[in-house]
Amino acid sequence: MKFKLTALALAASALLCAQSNEEKRLKTAGDVLAEIMQVQDKAIPQELLDKAECAVIIPGLKKGAFIIGGKFGKGFFTCRNASGQGWGSPAGIRVEGGSVGFQIGGSENDVILLVMNKKGASRLLNNQFKLGGEASVAAGPVGRASSAQTDVLLTAEILSYSRSRGVFAGLSLEGSTLRQDLAVNNDLYGKTLTNKEIIETAPTPPAASKNLIDTLNKYSPRKSTK
Repeated sequence: MKFKLTALALAASALLCAQSNEEKRLKTAGDVLAEIMQVQDKAIPQELLDKAECAVIIPGLKKGAFIIGGKFGKGFFTCRNASGQGWGSPAGIRVEGGSVGFQIGGSENDVILLVMNKKGASRLLNNQFKLGGEASVAAGPVGRASSAQTDVLLTAEILSYSRSRGVFAGLSLEGSTLRQDLAVNNDLYGKTLTNKEIIETAPTPPAASKNLIDTLNKYSPRKSTK
């Protein structure tokens, strides 16, 4: 009996640690976006953020994480509310595989993806999809002079960015796969929810998501209709 109780205690402790780690990562995702948007001349162009349907933030990608086993990042995405006003509850997502072309010797990267239309947003509700395969993706422009009217930006479903060693720039993620992370969703919401269920049913956002949602609401409270 004592052995069983100890095993249960260890299992409960491990679960609490996992939840704590996901909550910390979710808060960090908000910090990443806030830090990037604070430098206006080198941030995501306002016109593009205002047009985006959803945002994906993957904080602290370790270079070795995608070399070993092909996995290289865990993060979250959130989409605008159906009204176009404000942002909804976040869902867990993983990015795997592909040749991302990070700088040699880079130790850590933050990645942001802007999903620019409803077609791209619907892909986030699938179990998985491939960037550059099912969904068109392009390196996003940075700063005030966004060149946002170029053909590639008008046709891309997803624009991708990376920050490494303080440098924020567009990044090609073509060939990578995005997958929903049910384990993370379970940690955040206390039950297993698919990404589609989270976006469509809008459960109460976890407390750790306040930083991310507040930042998005600060810089782009309403979707542009232009």
